[in-house]
Amino acid sequence: MGIVQSVNANSLGGVPKYPLETINIGIEGVMEDKQNDLKYHGGPNRAVCIFSYERIKQLQSEGNSIYIGSTGENITIRGVDWDLLEVGSIINIGDIIIQLTGVAPPCKTIKKSFKEGKFNRISQKIYPGWSRWYASVLKKGIVNCGDVVILE
Repeated sequence: MGIVQSVNANSLGGVPKYPLETINIGIEGVMEDKQNDLKYHGGPNRAVCIFSYERIKQLQSEGNSIYIGSTGENITIRGVDWDLLEVGSIINIGDIIIQLTGVAPPCKTIKKSFKEGKFNRISQKIYPGWSRWYASVLKKGIVNCGDVVILE
């Protein structure tokens, strides 16, 4: 069991995503968030992006300038063992239920979050277990900071 550390969106699109108190999540994604590149972001199979607060803290300790929302996650989660996540995992977060559809491959738009621009530091292929995750929405609703996170 974990907790929502932060919910993040950017109404203008792109990164960073900014912390909010609450986000509304529908089947197509976060209502308060805009996607600039719909070829690689958004839609029903990439409706929500999640990342680990613990991974962010570890990356900061390595000298990276990453912070909550700087790599585009909509929900930052604390207290969930990131190594347990896999495609198909179902997660209850506040009012919503999501299902992981795949890792979120890093791209150059997040390079400012990493020393020397090495954004591949969160590539699943190079560093297994360090990626953000995309998810589809099985049950839409509201997510707040502090909501409980349950990995089924």
